[in-house]
Amino acid sequence: MRAGRVAGAHPEGGDTAGRHPRVDVAELVRTRVHHPEAIAEAAARRARRPLLNTSGRLMIVAADHPARGALGVGDRRLAMANRADLLERLCLALSRPGVDGVLATADILDDLLLLGALEHKVVMGSMNRGGLQGASFELDDRFTGHRPTDIQRLGFDAGKLLLRIDYADPGSLATLESTARAIDDMAARRLPVFVEPFISRRTPEGRLRNDLSAEAVTKSIAIASGLGGSSAYTWLKVPVTENPDDMARVMETSTLPAVLLGGDIGDSPEDQVAAYEKWRGALQLPTVRGLVVGRSLLYPADGDVAAAVDTAVGLL
Repeated sequence: MRAGRVAGAHPEGGDTAGRHPRVDVAELVRTRVHHPEAIAEAAARRARRPLLNTSGRLMIVAADHPARGALGVGDRRLAMANRADLLERLCLALSRPGVDGVLATADILDDLLLLGALEHKVVMGSMNRGGLQGASFELDDRFTGHRPTDIQRLGFDAGKLLLRIDYADPGSLATLESTARAIDDMAARRLPVFVEPFISRRTPEGRLRNDLSAEAVTKSIAIASGLGGSSAYTWLKVPVTENPDDMARVMETSTLPAVLLGGDIGDSPEDQVAAYEKWRGALQLPTVRGLVVGRSLLYPADGDVAAAVDTAVGLL
């Protein structure tokens, strides 16, 4: 497959107003079957860019949820299960002005490489996806995705890892230690690593919930900032607190550069507007350098991916 084989468009129109360029799945499968080395070849010839452009800001679209079994968006439990649809949404999002790049697991990034959608984009590999959503071992979040050596070999630009800490769950300790070693390995290769920390707790029903109180987010930032033998290449990926007014005080906890994460913000247009306003305020803080947002932009309540992405870019 040659780069850029995003074929045609949906019958109802082009790639505007939330419509997506059509992905030729059959061609992707043929390439994977008959020419699997095309993925490495596409990575080798990919045109790269610096992590930050002249604005000093980052707008990254996230799509690493499926590999953790997290396929839901709002009340749509399998919204992200259709891979062709997800790729089409990603291609549209990446084509919008101001979008710097994508965060995803190997399977998705391989498809995007074959589609030619990663030229002059920041590519972030997702590193630990072993803490499957709803599993008893969810907090023993093993590094089952990109290794630092993979990110370097493929010429990707950064890595991302998730660090959920439950003081009552011993699995958090294994994740904490492996996170520190991954930070060391990335720093040795001079590759940025984005650490997404949470203080998490189990509900009485056993479901994992991230604590977004100011105190909990402050603690998670302090813990994540001190991991590894060097913080030179560590970035933070942090949520907006329950009370957005607390963010200025919370972000005083570290001098590490940070991006805001989107998360699941709800199903209604009103929820989306409220999220934009929270992001807008936090983006004014000195350590906050951008946004990494996935489901809320790829699956907006009104279905208009282009408009959702353009609005988020406008916040920067």
